[in-house]
Amino acid sequence: MRVDAPPEKLIELITAIGHGDQDALASLYDATSPILYGLLLRMLRRPDWAQEALQDCYLRVWQRAETYTPDKGEPIAWLIGNARYRALDILRSARKRLVRDADEDPIALELPDLAPSPEDRAVESEGLARLNICLRGLSEVQRKSVLLAYYEGYSHQELSAAMNAPLGTVKAWVRRGLAKLRECLQR
Repeated sequence: MRVDAPPEKLIELITAIGHGDQDALASLYDATSPILYGLLLRMLRRPDWAQEALQDCYLRVWQRAETYTPDKGEPIAWLIGNARYRALDILRSARKRLVRDADEDPIALELPDLAPSPEDRAVESEGLARLNICLRGLSEVQRKSVLLAYYEGYSHQELSAAMNAPLGTVKAWVRRGLAKLRECLQR
């Protein structure tokens, strides 16, 4: 799935949002929410959590749009970063609840079935199809490092240990993989 606006238009919208323009927020949402929702649904595997994270992401955009500067990165990367961090917060919170519940009742540690329903799959399939095509363009180590970092929330140190590779190498794999993904998704 492609973003429905060129980077220049997204920058213009984010700047307008920073000045309190609600119509610009609506336009940004229309242009970018399918990609962000697909990412969130893939990470969280629950439509209710993905919708909550998406709403929180755009609330954060509304509150912090004036902090975005184009020279630090593409607008879609900034939006994806906001969405990803919110998804990781939700996952961490869910893990803490599971551990706390397990301490109180060890039987409660059973994980819920997080597989998307057929209806959810239809919604996410278009956005995920584009992302999957782009992921296939990465080398195996880049793909694995990006997926572990961005979908599983691994830190660079955890990636280094899991992939049995030096920290600098893992950071390079992630950085180069993200650059290739960004380029592919912007086509």
